[in-house]
Amino acid sequence: MSSNQIEHFLNSWKEGVIEIGRVYLDGGDYEKCALQFISSHYAFDNEEVLFKPTFTKELIFRNSKDLALSYFIAGDIAEDNGFALKPWEEISLEELNTIEEDNCIVAMGTLNLKPVNAEKITNIAFTFLLIGVDGSLKIKVHHSSPI
Repeated sequence: MSSNQIEHFLNSWKEGVIEIGRVYLDGGDYEKCALQFISSHYAFDNEEVLFKPTFTKELIFRNSKDLALSYFIAGDIAEDNGFALKPWEEISLEELNTIEEDNCIVAMGTLNLKPVNAEKITNIAFTFLLIGVDGSLKIKVHHSSPI
């Protein structure tokens, strides 16, 4: 695994979140888009995943594909407003630290999230534990929180 693979994965993750919001604004099938995003970026289809999303207070963890989907597009959980439906205009990686060991990578950094039609930037810190699944990186552990 190389630093290029890690950067490519993080760029794909950021673009995927933005794309879900774009599809939502365009009146498209944003649920299908979100499911594809989750399947291509998280290891739910292959093994257990631990997911602590950025903005949770009542049900802190979303450790299944269905609960992750609820967080990203506002599902059955009352506090879920649809993180990806904000929508975000830009997500920029500000800092990245990585450790590569055996068959996994830990990526820890900060992201700035800029909503569409708003100037207020939300700063978050994240930690991803990435594993290789069928030749691509996927998230096995995701923890993020506002700064």
